[in-house]
Parts: sequence; structure tokens; C-alpha cells
Amino acid sequence: MHQWTSTTGKTLRLEEGDITQVEADAIVNAANSRLAGGAGVDGAIHKAAGGSVMAELDGIRAKIGKCEPGEAVVTGAGKLKARYIFHAVGPVYRGGEEGEPDELASCYRECLQLAAERSLKTVAFPAISTGIYGYPMGEAAEIAIREIRHFLNQPSSVEEVRMVLFGKESLHAFEHALA
Repeated sequence: MHQWTSTTGKTLRLEEGDITQVEADAIVNAANSRLAGGAGVDGAIHKAAGGSVMAELDGIRAKIGKCEPGEAVVTGAGKLKARYIFHAVGPVYRGGEEGEPDELASCYRECLQLAAERSLKTVAFPAISTGIYGYPMGEAAEIAIREIRHFLNQPSSVEEVRMVLFGKESLHAFEHALA
């Protein structure tokens, strides 16, 4: 496991694993704009969390319609070992010239702010937008690491951020960005 410690003593950890098995105050779901469940991380989180999470999302969807890229909504965590799920909508990668880097950075900032607003200590992220949305892993890792480091150097309740990465390729890309 690789880690970085901020000037404020807070930690960013990189690990390979299954985010549905992580114990944290909040885990982040790489959601779609319809907040309707899907494949990859989204499908795995919904399957592990149970139906209560989708029921909450149905209520949120009825109020806001959809969630735009770079934004996030909050639900309970159902059967997961977390208190909350932050459903962040990452950008679909279209070459990187249509605002995707800003939208991806916003996902990380929004979720960290949601954690701070709730006085949470631990947050676990997947590599947002790197699956079916096609964001290049190395570029996504650079953005994620930059945003998390910046946040952890500021005062907040958040003491630890965990990047829970699927597969060695993802882990290596994030290790490289962290270095």
C-alpha cells in the first residue's frame, strides 16, 4: 500500500481492492447522470448496498431530474460498511478538450466537500470515469491526486482518503501520479 501524508498530518492511501468491501464513513460511486445504476463500479455498489439506495436515488431523481457531470448526490449506504454513498457523475472522455478535466476535478472536490460538511473522517474513492467513460487512467490519476492533496492540506474533518483501485494497471497509474 502506498500513501502520502499532508502538511496537516492527513493521509492519502492507494490500494488495490473492491470498494464495496471498504470500511469508511463514505464511499464514492462513479454514477451516471440518470442516477439509475449501471455497469462497473456503479453496478457493484448497487448490488452490494441493496435496494434502499436505489429507492433514495428515485426520490432524488424525482426532485432534480438528473445529476450533471462534476456533481454528486448523497444517499445512505444500505448494507455497505459505510454511512454514506456519494454518487459522483464523472465526464465521458471526448478527447480532453471539452471540459472533461474540470468536470473530473469537480467530482473529487464535491465529494470531499460533502464529507467535510458531514464532519466525516474517511472517504474512499474509485478511479472515477476510467471505465466505460474512457478517461485515460494516467490523466485521471493526476487530476484525482492533485485535488485530494490540495483538499487534505486544508483544514477539515477529513483525516484519510483512500483510492480503492481495481487492478494492477490502475494502482500503478495512481502510484506514478502520487510519486
